[in-house]
Amino acid sequence: MKNSEITSRLTVTVFKRRSITIKHLIISAFIIIFSLPFAAMAQSPFKAFENLFTTPKGYIVSYTKTPPVIDGELNDSGWQQAVWTADFEDIEGDLKPKPPLQTNVKMLWDDSCLYIAAKIKDPNVWAYLTHHDDIVFRDNDFEVFVNPNNTTHQYFELEFNAVNTVFDLFLNKPYLNEGNPMINWNAESLRSAVKVQGTLNNPADTDRGWTIEIAIPFKAISLGNNVQVPREGSLWRINFSRVEWDTKAVNGKYVKLTDDRGRNLPEHNWVWSPQGVVDMHLPERWGYLQFTKSNNIGTFNLPYHELQKRYLWLVYYHQKLWRRQHNAYSPLLSDFGLDSKVIINNYINKLQIEATKHQFMALITDEADNVTLTINQEGLIGQLNKIAE
Repeated sequence: MKNSEITSRLTVTVFKRRSITIKHLIISAFIIIFSLPFAAMAQSPFKAFENLFTTPKGYIVSYTKTPPVIDGELNDSGWQQAVWTADFEDIEGDLKPKPPLQTNVKMLWDDSCLYIAAKIKDPNVWAYLTHHDDIVFRDNDFEVFVNPNNTTHQYFELEFNAVNTVFDLFLNKPYLNEGNPMINWNAESLRSAVKVQGTLNNPADTDRGWTIEIAIPFKAISLGNNVQVPREGSLWRINFSRVEWDTKAVNGKYVKLTDDRGRNLPEHNWVWSPQGVVDMHLPERWGYLQFTKSNNIGTFNLPYHELQKRYLWLVYYHQKLWRRQHNAYSPLLSDFGLDSKVIINNYINKLQIEATKHQFMALITDEADNVTLTINQEGLIGQLNKIAE
């Protein structure tokens, strides 16, 4: 095969979510990307992993002095100042067709909570799981993933079905890096309410869908004794997922479609900000949530330091594949066809790697202000000195 014919990307195989304990991401490569000419890779350094470097979506969330009543109705005056997101897309983005059913979200905040409203179009609204911490994605559901510290570690997952059953959990780090879900964690004082536009669990009629309102207290998603109340300009990572199963009516009940071996057909995964692969547990792929009290919302623009982080993630993905091939991490940027000098928005940055066989750290430093951001083998983002406000 000619090099010009090679499409090189990170190929990801995901064990489907049959149980929470086997959500692991197994990285493999059908084509060894390291065989590509380095000159070609240098011209487009992100090309090797293009599905993981589409720009995540951003949402500027408005401040409200009057919190919405959590009743599922979405008719409070405060919601009128919030804008709906674009329609959800397939989790793989442009690699798959647009979802046939519409899903949208809007958000507000005050000094105590993040408020989320979602409208979920569905002609067949059903939900059978009724106990707290049931594995809710076994029903059709709506899911919230939030990482307040924007490090990809210490994040929260909340799942809701159409009878408002809640599955909430905390993860110390992503499953890919041996994260362990804490299912016995509960989002303290979480409030949610659902309204069905139609008749629940009745295949004999056609529904319009369901709406949900959620109030997430900041104290519920804060670690330690300090409540992480956002400030003007605070930047979190967040994403939303809708799981939709193919069903048929059997004896007045919705039953999932199966293959010729009797296994459930794979669920559909529709999201606000596409992940690029079938796995929600890549927090670096989530959208951005920026907080403001300004009346002039404006347009979300990706901050400069988030552009710097793209190069750290580029090294991280290369290192994961390199270790798979060589049973060690590499200390050399040249092994990945990368240069130590990186130009971002006309600013010069220095890219570095420090590595042993079992660990690595990549660093990127803006030579103008000497700010250094880092990533390690577990995908933990950090900084060695303070980013200027």
